[in-house]
Amino acid sequence: MKVLSALMLSMLFLFSCQQNSNDINSGLSVEITIDEVLKIDTLKGRMILILSDDDSQEPRFQVRPDVKAQPVFGMDVKDINSRSVVEFDTEQLGFPYTSLRDIPPGAYHVQAVLHTYETFNLSTGHTVELPMDNGEGQQWNRSPGNLISTPVKVEITGDPNQVIAINLDQIIPEIEEPEDTKWIKHIQMKSDLLSEFWGRDMYLGAHVLLPKGFDEHPEAKYPLMIFHGHFPSDFGGFRTTPPDAEMEPEFSERFGVDGYNIIQQQEAYDFYRRWNDPDFPRFIIIEIQHPTPYYDDSYAVNSASQGPYGDAITYELIPYIEQQFRGIGEGWSRFLYGGSTGGWEALAVQVMYPNEYNGCFAACPDPIDFRSYTLVDIYNDDNAYFESGTHKKVLRPGHRDYLGKVNASLKDYNDLELVLGTKSRSGQQYDIWEATYSPQGDDGYPVRLWDKQTGTINHEVANYWQENYDLRYILERDWDKVGEDLKGKIHIYCGDMDNYYLNNAVYLMEDFLENTKDPYYDGEVDYGDRAEHCWNGDQENPNHISRMRYNSMYVPKIMKRIMASAPQGADLTSWRY
Repeated sequence: MKVLSALMLSMLFLFSCQQNSNDINSGLSVEITIDEVLKIDTLKGRMILILSDDDSQEPRFQVRPDVKAQPVFGMDVKDINSRSVVEFDTEQLGFPYTSLRDIPPGAYHVQAVLHTYETFNLSTGHTVELPMDNGEGQQWNRSPGNLISTPVKVEITGDPNQVIAINLDQIIPEIEEPEDTKWIKHIQMKSDLLSEFWGRDMYLGAHVLLPKGFDEHPEAKYPLMIFHGHFPSDFGGFRTTPPDAEMEPEFSERFGVDGYNIIQQQEAYDFYRRWNDPDFPRFIIIEIQHPTPYYDDSYAVNSASQGPYGDAITYELIPYIEQQFRGIGEGWSRFLYGGSTGGWEALAVQVMYPNEYNGCFAACPDPIDFRSYTLVDIYNDDNAYFESGTHKKVLRPGHRDYLGKVNASLKDYNDLELVLGTKSRSGQQYDIWEATYSPQGDDGYPVRLWDKQTGTINHEVANYWQENYDLRYILERDWDKVGEDLKGKIHIYCGDMDNYYLNNAVYLMEDFLENTKDPYYDGEVDYGDRAEHCWNGDQENPNHISRMRYNSMYVPKIMKRIMASAPQGADLTSWRY
């Protein structure tokens, strides 16, 4: 047996001290109870625990994946009530700290949220437990019916036996429905297709902006503009009065602009005035509400785990709105646009229903070629989180600014999602892509594209994604069948410094489109120089302005398309008053 040198003994001692330092909170636990005054019977869902050293707002509003992340932990719970005690110890998964044992001593504001689940008996024969949207657009930290605790300030001391007590003492109240006005109407309709799939009544909604002179011109029928995007609480960007004179200016961290709240109100008022201009074409514009138990919207296509949302929107909701508000009701008179999620939806719906719509304007779309699924080639890469060589691997970035500065990795996003919900139930971005694109597993939930903890890619699932939702692949595969129906209808815009690297997939799509033949696609792909996420084709204004002009900026192109493509005998006059 060799005798250890003094140097080696010293190194072992330091290593032991480091281990003891890292394990200083090895026994820390948090016990969560439900206040009896709430009269809770039995609930199930995801218990989420947040600790924040920032007192600027409640901890539940500070959960994020980037360098400003605050510690959050999660666990699934079942059959809990006012007599239950839910204990978080060092075994529950957290982000950015994996375990409670890693929390540094100090002062924290602590809060818990119970994100409640309901049981769905699907038409596929599966039973799943998911959060029902309650009018908020699938936001776990503000969903009506969820239980929350009043934040408490605690001092984490490093005592291995420390126990923190948290009491869920509030229920998030219901959200007030927006009221109809002269200009904006709100509709909700039961979808037979979705109700059959989900095993309960399911509804689709929309906010409808009516054209000037709608009541005065009962003979007029109107084209329809469909603005796709995340869950809208009301029709946005439309205001009949000037900005509030007493409003205090607020700084926009995202855009680096002071007084952005005032700018937003001014833009909304300016749109109202354009909408009333004598030369502005008279359209109906709608923003759709189609949240699912997985996300704030369905991605507007049919999918194995979410059901037939594409058919429900196209064949149930759209005709219902056109009937209610005198839409023309023909494919040549319908147009799609949106940004980010809405950009993907606009393009996907146009591709999958080529004759039901007459053009899409897809800004900064979610990945439209899965060889660039953000920075992952899901077909040829083996791991989503790391770029690997023989002797070295590097984390893939997840978010950058226009200069390329990275503040979160792709793994960060997915680690946080796994804390917020298992089985694709986090309500976040990568989970909704799985809920939309993946086959349904034997347990009724979406099959993972990759292992959420390791990043190892399942290439069988990737192949399923390719055949059903890779828009570039589908177009290339089917161009001889759909090319003529899509000629002149595809318009795509993206900043070349998109925060989520979405421009990479647009490049690949452009390569295909520009080489189409019989017919040539005859559309448009354009890029914004150093523009970040949600650049939408405006080469004259900064993104913080152009993002508020979707409802008017594509109108000249839509009018040109209508005049060039409307069938003989189409109504081109009743709505041009």
